[in-house]
Amino acid sequence: TGLTSWKILLHFGGNLDLYTEHWQEDAFFGYQYLNGVNPALIRRCKTLPSNFPIKDGMVFLSGQGSLSDEMEKGNIFLCDYKLLDGVKENTINGKKQSLTAPLLLLHKTPDDQLKPIAIQLKQVPGEDNPIFVPSDSEYDWLTAKVFVNGADFSHHQLNTHLLRTHLLAEVFAVSLLRNIPMVHPLHKLLVPHTRYTLQINFLARQFLISKTGIFTLYSASGGEGMLTVLKRALSSLTYTSLCIPDDIAERGLESVPNFHYRDDGLKLWDIIYKFVDGVLSHYYKNDAAVEQDTEVQNWISDIFEHGFLSQACTGIPQRFTAVCDLVKFVTMVMFTGSGQHSAVNSGQYDYGGWMPNAPISLQRPPPTKKGTTDQSTLLQTLPDVSTTVQGVSTLWLLSKRSSDFVTLGQYPEEHFSEEVPSKLIKNFQGELEVLTAIIKNRNQALEVPYTYMDPEQVENSVAI
Repeated sequence: TGLTSWKILLHFGGNLDLYTEHWQEDAFFGYQYLNGVNPALIRRCKTLPSNFPIKDGMVFLSGQGSLSDEMEKGNIFLCDYKLLDGVKENTINGKKQSLTAPLLLLHKTPDDQLKPIAIQLKQVPGEDNPIFVPSDSEYDWLTAKVFVNGADFSHHQLNTHLLRTHLLAEVFAVSLLRNIPMVHPLHKLLVPHTRYTLQINFLARQFLISKTGIFTLYSASGGEGMLTVLKRALSSLTYTSLCIPDDIAERGLESVPNFHYRDDGLKLWDIIYKFVDGVLSHYYKNDAAVEQDTEVQNWISDIFEHGFLSQACTGIPQRFTAVCDLVKFVTMVMFTGSGQHSAVNSGQYDYGGWMPNAPISLQRPPPTKKGTTDQSTLLQTLPDVSTTVQGVSTLWLLSKRSSDFVTLGQYPEEHFSEEVPSKLIKNFQGELEVLTAIIKNRNQALEVPYTYMDPEQVENSVAI
């Protein structure tokens, strides 16, 4: 009985011991915001949101310094799930589920760990919405973290994973097939990175997000709520957030220690950029050549109109006026479908196989007072067995490497026959091999190896 019984129930395969033994620890909880499946939310906090009224006396009770001092030093980080605020909760097996929109504050400790220091489970502050801190009772603090985990599951699946990799990759692929002929160098460059994308998205629509899909039936944000979240997520999507160098800078995360997603992602972006720049600069000798290419201009126009609903505020180019602009956008397209998708997909069973660490849904509303939780209330909050099995088995399937996996940079179908691009492909493959060696060497010293951006583990396209 109790939480330990889930370990037997959920052991589909692989080693879950690390996650089952450490999921309650604050350091492991914070680590996941850097190197788990949703590294896209955390940002440096310079000023507390007005709806998160934390006072200095509420945190750092051991004399570690004031909150304002730590913010000034750049050691405080915020995760705001406002995207989920007011979203209609799903009803599962006749029971209305719970979905919160928490605010989470994290602190980089002197020993370079990232730990949660305050959690508010709803957006509007008030007496019925306490701010939980690590000094609260064991189950008050653990329950608050579980509700954050539940919110993170929905935010990750709908925004970070579905919208920002699968659906965007489909937009890029469809526009490529509509506007760029097969003999065009851009088609030759990108078509391997569209492999299976339309097929896997068709299956997702059929089995995951349809009226009878697993996500629709068994997740807290399934059904009507799912459409609300996707609409909000699309309206807040920016070009900056899709380009990892710009995104890291915009979120103020350049100097955060032990941020392997950032370190490996930036290296991978640079390798892809160098390759794309070489290929496109070979065919476009000047900016005028890009401006005058009506097929490429139609490609980006189609993406802007149908993928980003003609919203200039997204920062997505409406046309290309320079070679460097085209190179950056094509790099983003390749990175989104390969490295970024791997980063937010491949570890889903690693972190979600132990369900309390990533619950697909929660059955009880969040506590409105401190001191009202215990192990019994937590077990009643977690999803029932049938919901759990549906969710975890899906994560296992999505994380499983396909039998015809094609590694990033490998092109079984040769589209380029000219000497220059062929040589650039060889160089590209060589640089990816070097990065793999660097990552493998680094991982030997890590308790939790970070493999999701290892080129050897990254697929060419969104194919699963």
